[in-house]
Amino acid sequence: MAESKIGAGVSSRGVKKISPDLVQQSLEIIVESLEKDKADDIVVINFSKRVSFTDHMVIATGLVHRQMNAMAERIKRKLRDIGVQRVIIEGVNGSDWVLLDTGNIIVHLFKAEARALYNLEKLWEDSSTKTSSKTSRLKTSSKSV
Repeated sequence: MAESKIGAGVSSRGVKKISPDLVQQSLEIIVESLEKDKADDIVVINFSKRVSFTDHMVIATGLVHRQMNAMAERIKRKLRDIGVQRVIIEGVNGSDWVLLDTGNIIVHLFKAEARALYNLEKLWEDSSTKTSSKTSRLKTSSKSV
């Protein structure tokens, strides 16, 4: 059996952690991109002190699958431009939910009906902060449970 080698700078999923500054820059790029692409009800959840699988989760709503795919691809391109190499996209083949995973940030893009069904905000409600398109500076909550 292979031995797990999780050490400093590596998440519990074996994903290399990036610097906190790059995580914050990535988060700002993601939210700005979603706002520019007309995503609705953008929510950012700070997990940095709560879970080991990611630092932040971003949840947003798109109108149609084509829009959600375009948002995901644009975010992937922008993150690669600043040096984030690992950006995985799931759900681009016609589902109601597109997911981007950088290891440090997970982005969920939902159609409205799927978002209401899965209700991820409710699951993590005590640490979420909604942002609006008028938000000039990204704010996230980091309440402990």
